[in-house]
Amino acid sequence: MDVLYFAWVRERIGLPRERVESTAATVAELVEELRGREERYEMAFSDLSALRVAVDQELTDFDAPLQGAREVAFFPPMTGG
Repeated sequence: MDVLYFAWVRERIGLPRERVESTAATVAELVEELRGREERYEMAFSDLSALRVAVDQELTDFDAPLQGAREVAFFPPMTGG
């Protein structure tokens, strides 16, 4: 699946997107796999309350299933103005 990173998440990881092969059943499991890669991922995912996630361009929670997902995006909360 494609994993996209936006704003400061992209800055910490150093990539805007990457192709990830994963056996994760949920977004939370994917995050744990990513955290285990390198310190930069651990830093980016250190506080999940400061992150939002979308699966196939639908906002969802970290317990969302990944079966059949083509894309997961991580980004900080958006503010209006």
